[in-house]
Amino acid sequence: MEYKEKDSYHISDIYQGGYSSFSPSYGDIFTGYRTSAQNIGMTTDARTSNIVKEVSGKIGTGVKQIELSTISVGGAPGENIESIPKGEFKELKRLMKITGVDISMHAPIIEPSGLSRDGFSEENREGVERQIISAVEKGHELNPEGNIPITFHSSAMIPQQVTPKNKEFPSEVYVINSESGETNKFPLKESYFTGEKTDINNELAKINEKIWQRSLSNLSYNYQRGAEYVAQYSALALPAKAEKALGKELTGEKERAISTFNAATAILNDSYRELKEIYDQAYKYGNEEQKKQLDELRKKIGANIKEVEKEKDPTSPRGIELRQEIIGEGFETLNKLFPLGTGPEIYKPLSEFAKGKTTETFANVAFDSYKKYGENSPIISIENPPAGGAFSTAEELRDVVEKAREKFVEKAVESGMSKSEAKKAAEKTLGITWDVGHINMLRKYGYETEDLIKQAEIVAPLVKHVHLSDNFGFEHTELPMGMGNVPIKEIMQKLEKEGFKGKKVIEAIHWWQHFSDQGKVSPFLPTLQAFGTPIYSTNVAPYWNQSVGFEQGYYSGQGPTLPQINYETFGGGFSQLPSELGGQRGGGQGGRMSGRPME
Repeated sequence: MEYKEKDSYHISDIYQGGYSSFSPSYGDIFTGYRTSAQNIGMTTDARTSNIVKEVSGKIGTGVKQIELSTISVGGAPGENIESIPKGEFKELKRLMKITGVDISMHAPIIEPSGLSRDGFSEENREGVERQIISAVEKGHELNPEGNIPITFHSSAMIPQQVTPKNKEFPSEVYVINSESGETNKFPLKESYFTGEKTDINNELAKINEKIWQRSLSNLSYNYQRGAEYVAQYSALALPAKAEKALGKELTGEKERAISTFNAATAILNDSYRELKEIYDQAYKYGNEEQKKQLDELRKKIGANIKEVEKEKDPTSPRGIELRQEIIGEGFETLNKLFPLGTGPEIYKPLSEFAKGKTTETFANVAFDSYKKYGENSPIISIENPPAGGAFSTAEELRDVVEKAREKFVEKAVESGMSKSEAKKAAEKTLGITWDVGHINMLRKYGYETEDLIKQAEIVAPLVKHVHLSDNFGFEHTELPMGMGNVPIKEIMQKLEKEGFKGKKVIEAIHWWQHFSDQGKVSPFLPTLQAFGTPIYSTNVAPYWNQSVGFEQGYYSGQGPTLPQINYETFGGGFSQLPSELGGQRGGGQGGRMSGRPME
């Protein structure tokens, strides 16, 4: 029969067989990134303050890096850490020493800027600073001879509108009144009347101009009205007041003149008070040139001010005259002080204001820690919050850390340290905790994988610590790596290219909640599989991502490595040994010298 190619056929394998150790890249959640088990850590349960019990349970999984989580899920900030008895830290320190476990710490999630739902106050910021210092002191107690990383969120409650990808500005902006500490939200809309493109700076300039012009308008109106009534009624009111002082009965006309005159002087007094407030705002928020003009105004009217302050009777002719001169001179200067379309920057972007206060807090905390502990100072590691919170992008977080370092250096130099030494200490003491799950949430703003990798590249030189959680980019969910779409391989490559060698800690609260069989199944094994971690400490194949192909799984080919009989025989102390060896368990029927071997 003649062979024809079209008649040929090929039988393929229907079943390809099991996984092979010779193929290193398989497993449903393998990310392509490999790291050893000793580089991976786990957090304690944030819902409890029983830290010794929590850490003891984690040690049983074989993990060698554990992060003490005190973030207070569902409670008041700081509640968990304040509920930990003093002795627990000492006991945990002993446990670490015995087991060789290295520990880090996640401090309570508190707002470092001092902002609260009631606005900002410096007293609140100072209170927060003291609370953070307390957490640092407790962290140092756990590891007084090393630089324990302590993670603090860059913000806890401040919103930040992320600009969607391919957009010029967000749809709204959060601002703060620097005088009152109150926060507001303003929409950003394109002006169809002027054709201008709206941005945050233009919008705030308009708001500040409106407030400034309103203040000047009120000052001018009250001043003119008061001056007009004084001029109109003083000729009749002043003699009438003298008559009344002598006890003479006045006509209705004279009584009305006195009443109107007194009201006019009260208006002038209010105008004088308004002038002082406006002057102070202009000086506080003005530039150097504007402050120079205000200084010249103060010199010009200084003598009148001193005389007014000495004048006891604001209705006296001299007191009225002085106030009118001061207000007139002041209004003329203030009215020309700010160009059209501007005003004192009383309203500022909330993120800008908060950044200044946040960096002040972290710089103070880091410097306090360095003064106390020197080279053994804990690392103040500032974490990016879920995307949408303040300072959640790489650019913003980098700016926070760099500005905090600058303020640290300023404080250190003032205390007598050399600038080079201070800079070195700042770089060692202040850094970033990069949460790969939090930054993945930029996806809901249209950002894509390459954008997330770029974010990691931006912060890479500052990263001291990594939090591992996976999600799909839309909600703040926390799963083991490989179970969402975080590009962990590329992110870690960017970090390690800059020399990152810090801890990588699993945060997988939703795994514990939904898939851990009531807390019995740890996210540690799925993470080992996702990271293709070597099973043996020699760091060679086989890997945990291949363990699904091993018939015996976590056990040896001859059955469980530690079968139950081992525990029954040896796990209960000497009493479980055979009677021939001094225990209580029945052994062979003969004596030791009977020639019959023991069973």
